Amino acid sequence: MGKRKGRPMIEDRKVRIATIGTSSICQRFLDALAAYDGATYVGAYSRDISRARTFSKEHGGTLGFDSLDDLCACPEVDAVYVSSPNAVHASQALALVRAGKHVLVEKSFASNAREAKRVFDVASEHGVVAMEAMRSIHTPGFRAVVETLPQLGDVRLAQMGFSKVTSRIARLRAGEHLNVFDPRLAGGSLMDIGVYCVEPAMVLFGRPSSVSASLVTTTVPGEPEGSPYRTVDLAGALLLGYGDKVVTLSFGKVSDDLVPCQIEGERATLIYQDITKPHDLRVVEHVDRGMTWGTVGGNERTVAVENPGNDMACELADFCDAVRGDAAALDRADMWSDVTLESLMVMDTAREQAGVRFPADRED
Repeated sequence: MGKRKGRPMIEDRKVRIATIGTSSICQRFLDALAAYDGATYVGAYSRDISRARTFSKEHGGTLGFDSLDDLCACPEVDAVYVSSPNAVHASQALALVRAGKHVLVEKSFASNAREAKRVFDVASEHGVVAMEAMRSIHTPGFRAVVETLPQLGDVRLAQMGFSKVTSRIARLRAGEHLNVFDPRLAGGSLMDIGVYCVEPAMVLFGRPSSVSASLVTTTVPGEPEGSPYRTVDLAGALLLGYGDKVVTLSFGKVSDDLVPCQIEGERATLIYQDITKPHDLRVVEHVDRGMTWGTVGGNERTVAVENPGNDMACELADFCDAVRGDAAALDRADMWSDVTLESLMVMDTAREQAGVRFPADRED
């Protein structure tokens, strides 16, 4: 990413954070914020001013906004956590960074890579931090995965999955319109839950040379015949090719994935639980015992990991360190921006192959 110009300085005080959105994920973020010494909550934005003021007051804030322009102009706000629907992430973030506000944008960061690049470029031009709130890659558990990788030798295969049955699927099948399954709002299982698999793969292995996607799709209730937004994905799998390795990702909102993740190297295999907050890491060494009728593991060792109860605390701390101008944190923020872009490029390709379209995919 480009070097930030004239970054607004925040010295010797807490970062003052406002929020966009009043969902459960926003409330969980505010729980993490309440326990963090380096920042303070100041207020909420909602299209309904009464709801904004009530939500703000309930969480210790004093400000309420029903105008994005007013939020952008408020001198009592340093940064904004954006947890609105995916389709408006980019437009809201752009307005905020142009006004000199730092932004922490809930995953998925934007509808597509083109939107995301625009936000990051404008943030750099205005000297502010734009970061995706992708909690899993900021946890101690994922850091342990990254640090363990060199012990495996040359990686040849990896499998990562995350699927869970959503209570909303019955409502979707009953014909109800739901934001999370609405392509007009950049919804679908890939953007909502598959991203938890794509982003760790980009951190660990980089952007693949090839992407092959197979998605389970359905028709969006109420969307007219011939609409480009009539198809949405419920589950799927991506095959990422790297030439020297193959990475398989699976995800979905209609079934439960109970299998650990594993990364297979020529010297050892790493196994761990829960891609959203890696724990119970085990490294199993390869032992050559000649011809056998099955895989035979060797010495096994565990890797100690302790994740916080509310792991959104990790992304919050990393974001605020960057906002305060810590050089190492700013370098990491640039790296995470690249990860966000590479992940959206992969997901753009997967959606194109499956015929899942968003309004932002149109070239204006």
